[in-house]
Order: sequence, then structure tokens, then C-alpha cells
Amino acid sequence: MKFISWNVNGIRAICDKKALDWLKNEECDFIGFQEVKASEDKFPKDIYELGFEYIDYNCAKRAGYSGVMSLAKFKSEVFKCEFAVDDEGRVLEHRFDNIALFNIYFPNGQQNEQRLEYKMKFYDDFLNYIKKLQKKGIDIIICGDVNTAHKEIDLTHPKANAKTSGFLPIERAWIDKLLENGFIDSFRYINGDIKEKYSWWSYRARAREKNVGWRIDYFFISTNLQKKLKDAFIRTDIFGSDHAPVGIELDI
Repeated sequence: MKFISWNVNGIRAICDKKALDWLKNEECDFIGFQEVKASEDKFPKDIYELGFEYIDYNCAKRAGYSGVMSLAKFKSEVFKCEFAVDDEGRVLEHRFDNIALFNIYFPNGQQNEQRLEYKMKFYDDFLNYIKKLQKKGIDIIICGDVNTAHKEIDLTHPKANAKTSGFLPIERAWIDKLLENGFIDSFRYINGDIKEKYSWWSYRARAREKNVGWRIDYFFISTNLQKKLKDAFIRTDIFGSDHAPVGIELDI
């Protein structure tokens, strides 16, 4: 099965650019969109023409902000958020077989200290929740925009951004903690320490053209799925957003 995650930075904008057309020919079983920035009545008709039977969404209460959407070719039991108050539309949890698949748009902490605190609490609440699932023997897949680069290899200018939210020690330490609690970073597991592989670039200063970026979009999987992982990739050939789609293939 192929799973893809993409922060589209506005589902209406990306459809206006015809930037979803590639999915019509992609043998993909699931795609999770983040930062949809639209309510159900504003969804473009294009998303219903991509060949996915099941479409689920969690929209923010604030118009034109945040929001996640999942498109799947298989049926799952869907929860919007089980571990926190989610007025910002950040979480979709899909249960199928013995798997919990999360499509998450994690908070950005750059705006101010309060937002950084919100981000860290969201991180901790989520980790506590999935640890409970692990104790029940549930396999877990986490995809989405995590809004943190883990290691120096995951961004172009690590030293210049050492005090910037998205690369702060406390944020990076949370990813360490996640991995210590029985998860793997699928991209690094498959590709090792390959350099200059990013999933987000600023719109300023031709950053994507110059490949001045950050790897902040991930698929984390529980270690008991590790032997089933066949591929992990970043689709830098797909445009339309300031993020590139990321994905995995699992033999399940």
C-alpha cells in the first residue's frame, strides 16, 4: 500500500493550479492533506474526481485556517481528535485492521511564546495518547507536517536557525522521545544520512530553486511495522505548494 502526505497550503489554491492532477495516475491508497484552509462547503469539486472512495476532513472553526483532509481507497473508522480540544482542525485518526493511521498538522511555534507552549503541549498530549495505543498492541502510522526539523542534516542552515522555532532543542528532543518510544523515521530508515533532501522551502528568495529548505514533513511508523516498510520518499518533482509530498510504501 502507498501512503502520501502533503501540506497543500490551501486546497482551493492548489486546485486552481491543477496541482492535484498527478494523483489521478498515482497508484496511491491514501493521501493526507494538511493546511486545507477551507470548510466543507468550500471544497473544490476536483478532490471528488481523483478516484478515492472515502473522503474525511477536520476543518478549523476559524475560516481559511489550518484543517486536515484524508482521501482513501479503503474504509476505516475515523476519529477527529481523541487527545486534545481541536478547534484548529489538526487531527484525523483512521483505524483499520490493527492500525491507527494519523494525518496531523502539528502546530507552528514561531508566532510567539504562547504558540510555542501550545505546540509543545500538543506534542506531549499526542505522545501520551499513542503510548496508550501501543500498550493495546495497535500498530501506528503518523503522517503530516510536524513543523520541526529533527537533525542538522534536515535543514540547510542549522546554526542560523538554532534559536528559531522549528529547530529548537526542546522541539527536536520531542522527536528523539518519539523515536525512543518505539517509532522510526521512515525516510531516514530507508535513505540513511542522504543530504539536501527537504520537504519545505520558503517562498522568498527563490529558496526552492536553490534547494534552501527544511525536512519537516514525516512518516513515523511503529517499529513493529519496520519489516513491512518497502520505500520512503519525497516527491520534489511535485509543485503547487511550498511543501513537497512525502510518502511510504508498506507491505500490509
